[in-house]
Amino acid sequence: MPFLPLASQAGRIHVCAHRGHSVAAPENTLPALEAAAALGATVAEIDIVLTRDDRLVVLHDEILDRTTDGSGRVSALDLAEIKRLDAGAWFSPTFAGARVPALEEALATAHSYKMGLLIEIKERQRPDIMIECLARLLTTENALDDVMVISFDHVSLVRLKHRLPAIRTELITHARHADPVAMAERAGAASVSVEWNMFDARDAIALHAAGIALRVTIPRPEHLTLRHEYGFDDESRLAAHLAAGHIDVLAGDDTVYLSQLVGVASAAH
Repeated sequence: MPFLPLASQAGRIHVCAHRGHSVAAPENTLPALEAAAALGATVAEIDIVLTRDDRLVVLHDEILDRTTDGSGRVSALDLAEIKRLDAGAWFSPTFAGARVPALEEALATAHSYKMGLLIEIKERQRPDIMIECLARLLTTENALDDVMVISFDHVSLVRLKHRLPAIRTELITHARHADPVAMAERAGAASVSVEWNMFDARDAIALHAAGIALRVTIPRPEHLTLRHEYGFDDESRLAAHLAAGHIDVLAGDDTVYLSQLVGVASAAH
């Protein structure tokens, strides 16, 4: 089944695991993707950067220090060298030996679980090479129906769309824009992503009327629990908008929590 970002087309609200099930597995690794799929994610968000030999690897940062036992720039090493690094022990000894996946490995894993992928461009040093490598790989892997390419860098998404017209893109923004429909249409985007505290139902209704999907990213449950102690009822608000069909994709680090919110809203609907 292809990944259809609009809930009205997919027949369900998507549960999107941010960097995989990243509360319980090292982000952007195959174990994180596998855990997400097992816990009900229908799509996962991952990040990509370029190696020295122009291979696409699944990493959030352009340096290795935070999520591997290596150091320095990703672009200073070839894929084979990066593959020798440990990308799991920093998170927990349980995941020692986990490796940095090449993008094609993540594509294959997601496909085996019938899970879509949101591929976020994090490469800032060589965006033109990134676009060319990504366009070639997605075409070679016959993955266009299974993915959507996303970025805060809307210019890069427009360039990718020119290079690969069939690709679907999503504009990420932390701001609430005056006219999100015009913004998306100008970029030829299929979806817009906003943070939970920038969500407004009127924007969702306008986007849906234009055939554009809306993804909303929420924080981890402990943050919402703390806010609830101070009188904010974020869960009820989210549940109401999910039940009303305003949100197509609910994203976050905790797949279990996301699945519960979507499940309650779907039952109410």
